[in-house]
Amino acid sequence: MKKIQIYLNPVKGLLLAALLLVSCAEILDETPRARFEPSFFQTPEGIQGGLTSMYAHLRYIYGQAYYYNTTLTGTDEVTYAQSADQNFLVMDLSGQGEIDPNSSRADALWGAAFSNINTASGIIEFASEVGTSDALIAEARFFRAFDYFLLVQTFGGVPLDLGAGELQFNVAPTRVSTRNTVPEVYTRGIFPDMIRAIEDLPETGRLTGTATKTLARLYLAKAYLTYAWWLENPNNIPTYPETPRVDPDGQSPQWYYQQAYDIALEAINNPGPFRLQETFFDVNYAPNDRNSELLLYADHTETSEFYNAGSLTWGNGEAPDNFAGWMMTWNYPVIRSSSSNSTWANDLESVRREAVQPLGRPWTRMAPTIGAITNTFADKTNDSRYDGTFTTVYRANTDVAPVIGGPVYNANLLPVQPGDPILTFLHEEPDQPIDYPSDIRLGGNIGAGILPGRSDFVIAPSNISRMKYPGLWKLGPYRTDSGDGLGQPNAGSTRPFNIAKFSELYLIAAEAAVMGASGPQSARDLVNVLRARAGVWRWDNHNNQERLEDRSGEMMEATPAVIDIYYILEERSREFYGEGYRWYDLIRTQKWEELSRTYQIAGRNYGDVTAQTITRNIQPYHYLRPIPQSQIDAMEGDRAAYQNPGY
Repeated sequence: MKKIQIYLNPVKGLLLAALLLVSCAEILDETPRARFEPSFFQTPEGIQGGLTSMYAHLRYIYGQAYYYNTTLTGTDEVTYAQSADQNFLVMDLSGQGEIDPNSSRADALWGAAFSNINTASGIIEFASEVGTSDALIAEARFFRAFDYFLLVQTFGGVPLDLGAGELQFNVAPTRVSTRNTVPEVYTRGIFPDMIRAIEDLPETGRLTGTATKTLARLYLAKAYLTYAWWLENPNNIPTYPETPRVDPDGQSPQWYYQQAYDIALEAINNPGPFRLQETFFDVNYAPNDRNSELLLYADHTETSEFYNAGSLTWGNGEAPDNFAGWMMTWNYPVIRSSSSNSTWANDLESVRREAVQPLGRPWTRMAPTIGAITNTFADKTNDSRYDGTFTTVYRANTDVAPVIGGPVYNANLLPVQPGDPILTFLHEEPDQPIDYPSDIRLGGNIGAGILPGRSDFVIAPSNISRMKYPGLWKLGPYRTDSGDGLGQPNAGSTRPFNIAKFSELYLIAAEAAVMGASGPQSARDLVNVLRARAGVWRWDNHNNQERLEDRSGEMMEATPAVIDIYYILEERSREFYGEGYRWYDLIRTQKWEELSRTYQIAGRNYGDVTAQTITRNIQPYHYLRPIPQSQIDAMEGDRAAYQNPGY
């Protein structure tokens, strides 16, 4: 393979400026460092610091909203919203700009991953010299494989040699780099590290949130599944560097599908301390963060700016803040009510920014497609996952300090009280036509609709627009230090950003079964575990009330007798909507262009309520993101040879 020149600086360490883990006695101690040298890893303190940095590096990827955008915008789940800049517009591939090495924000992954890979290699190479346990070294093995898995899915083949030899710790920045092929990255990097991690990691993490056997099994199963699809290549999607779709070990795609199934079932049957939450609501309910279903997350805290890695009072939209949840939060504070019941005064801000899970800081950069609302989440009666994913009702918070005194009147000039709905995104199209006033002020200043006898403004599913849409409840902020006021809604979220869930094991095994793997549980059996759970309600967000109801029977009965890959993808979207899975799911299965080619949404103005059908231009080369221009610019020699084709 031709040697070419590129500037890779893998010795640059992350500033270890915050972390992890909930109990004060269990917080990983951190010391800021700019770089790691071999001597750093030759002390127990150095090994501990390197491991801690590996958990900290997650915050530069997860919760980083521009990378988050690359995983969702342009899919059947998400399009750009009214205030989107070019970071978001280009990712939609709908004529608003082209993805190129400058505009693709997958650069956030490239930079954070290679630095962490080199740190992991340093720990693996030197840790045994100071008597470090195999279990601690296994955490580094897990993260090296984890980062390479992200990179190979995103960019294709990437270098295993960062300058000092394959998978060796490198101390000197180098402009010389060779991109390994996709099979080499999987079979020489990801699989061996993850297998060894499973062998040596504990069942129960050494601290809350640290790596375990179950976590490593999930990622090995997912890597096997993804590689099997890559080998099979049903739609002839190109790869880079170019290489035959042949496994170096002579295994077939079917062998890897079976491995994915077996490893996922092994994790399900030997869960350690992990389990499914009883309801879908509980998985993402903020006071229940870090629950038993969560295998890995990028952590934050409201108790310390140092350990949060960001201000507790203001967020500036940069990593390592967790600000991804802002992106699908539309500008709801523009909603107006009236202080008069005789004429529309349009003078009261009845829904203000507040640091609570249904609200938070608006950025209006990303919006759900209408199809996601109406098709993916078609069943809103039995299936709790729509209600546990979106904020569909915006309620008056006039009683929160500073209190807005006096009566408040809303749609139809009817009175509303604190906690009453001000604006409702309806679950279904109403039986009677909605009156959308031509004067947007009469629709609460946002062009919302009015139905007779209702005090809340309403918007039907078919009228969702780039300006106003259901928010993403599951990523909303949550603080316990807000007192009786609005709190700090402009700060980055102090909640963890969830990365890996026990529930995904069921869908990995189900997908492998659809692709031909065999075993004691069918794809339908596995899917129905999550569908049954989705039918169990304990709280109704839409109606803001307790709902103790079990619709699991109806959910399982509605599951098709024969499960195909399209149904698996639907279930993955229902389970993980808006969490950053979707682009990877669609490129793995090569269904991106088929499922995301067109979508519907209304326009960018408050008065827009007529849905438009938008067509995207998704080309085969888009299945890989471009290598960041900052890397290409630093190369010597043939720069074009390093870049992915099409860019």
